[in-house]
Amino acid sequence: MTIALVTGANRGLGFAVAHSLATQGTCVLIAGRDATKVEEAAATLRADGLDAQAIQLDVTSDESISRAVKQVTHQHGRLDVLVNNAGVLPEATDGTAHDFANPSMFSATFDTNVFGAVAVTEAFLPLLRRSPMGRIVNVSSTMGSLNDQTDPTSPYYEMIVPAYQASKAALNSITISLAKKLVDTHIKVTSVCPGFVQTELAPGNKEQAPLTPAEAARVIVAATNLPDSAASGTFIDQNGAVAW
Repeated sequence: MTIALVTGANRGLGFAVAHSLATQGTCVLIAGRDATKVEEAAATLRADGLDAQAIQLDVTSDESISRAVKQVTHQHGRLDVLVNNAGVLPEATDGTAHDFANPSMFSATFDTNVFGAVAVTEAFLPLLRRSPMGRIVNVSSTMGSLNDQTDPTSPYYEMIVPAYQASKAALNSITISLAKKLVDTHIKVTSVCPGFVQTELAPGNKEQAPLTPAEAARVIVAATNLPDSAASGTFIDQNGAVAW
């Protein structure tokens, strides 16, 4: 049985990814900061006859990450899939005026979107190396594409949320570096843009976004199921390759 851990999985896109994986027969580890909420989310899947377990995991806490690794090691002894889904967009609710950007927004955003993903990946890599497959999926965004940010014809060109965009560009760079680091292993690393999703990431998302979490989860789940012959270190969305 495949063992998959999804961060930020107690609601929204992360929960949809966990649900989809579980329906494929995967044992899903639902990870999130709030122990009560992740247990409730896992219980919801178990009530449908799916294999789901709760993992209290704050990606910004080394202590929390360490506890999570010990729990997975004790219960499963390996990890087959890691989905770095946990993400924040505090700029969406920043009501203060800035000439360019609020440095504190960069700190808060990078803590979760970049440093958190790196810390979780580093901590779980020994367990991923024990897997016969090993798949790491970094949930990114085309908003972090430098190509799209500089292309006036891109629908993302007019969007200026510098901390969030920089964090996703950094996450994409991490995907490339990690894939090169793991080139001699069986582990595949992929950056995925799920699209504009109806979640609580930013005000208005649920009203304006065209994709439900279940629809957006498909491309992420597809990246967890890459065949051994697939390339590592790629950036994709529902339509295929995304320019870095």
